[in-house]
Amino acid sequence: MTEPRRKNVPAEGARRNLPDIVFDKLARSIKSGAYADDERLPTEHDLAAEFQVSRPVVREALRRLREQGLIYSRRGAGSFVRSTGLRQPLGFGALQSISDLANCYEFRITLEPQAAAAAADRRTEADLDAIAAALADLRDATERQRHREDADFAFHLAIARASQNTYFATALEALKDHIAVGMQFHGASLKMAPQGLSGVYAEHAAIFEAVRAGKADLSRDLMQDHLIGSRDRLFTGRRAEI
Repeated sequence: MTEPRRKNVPAEGARRNLPDIVFDKLARSIKSGAYADDERLPTEHDLAAEFQVSRPVVREALRRLREQGLIYSRRGAGSFVRSTGLRQPLGFGALQSISDLANCYEFRITLEPQAAAAAADRRTEADLDAIAAALADLRDATERQRHREDADFAFHLAIARASQNTYFATALEALKDHIAVGMQFHGASLKMAPQGLSGVYAEHAAIFEAVRAGKADLSRDLMQDHLIGSRDRLFTGRRAEI
């Protein structure tokens, strides 16, 4: 299997670049209702001053917001908030039981395979770079016999964003804390299994290759198999510990 090239990967300790940070903050503001539908965003100059970054950084964040369907532009007038129907954070309560964790996996198994299929059809080069960067972090951790939950989540979120459907990405972002719990337990279980970490890295790499190749059906199947496998590895023999 061809391993993805490491491209534009931030250095250790600075994994998230400035456009990512600005994009995330603006996206959260838009989704939480801080801006009204069709409200004009501050100018690039004002946003650069607010976030203490350069205008090219703001420009890249705005480009991503447009790609995700959160804003639109009018020539000579600026950027405006698009009505998406998502104006409040999704109401997922705190994870409280094994049953909640199992239900979270069930929801992800329904949601993420279709997001992966859509990503294979719609991904951009920027999307592929984001997925590859998260995968490179997973590879580095695997080589050190570690599991990085942040890189794991970043990989799945990057694929959801590559679907160009904001509902997929918004649902994953709202479930971040729930998913993190499952990933922590899953990561611990992988360290105890022979070739556990390398096997799961190979699953992620295969998903990336299918998305990059534009193979929607294969992307869907591989993501479904990965999530079902993760759930089964997590719950088999570990209920008492959880």
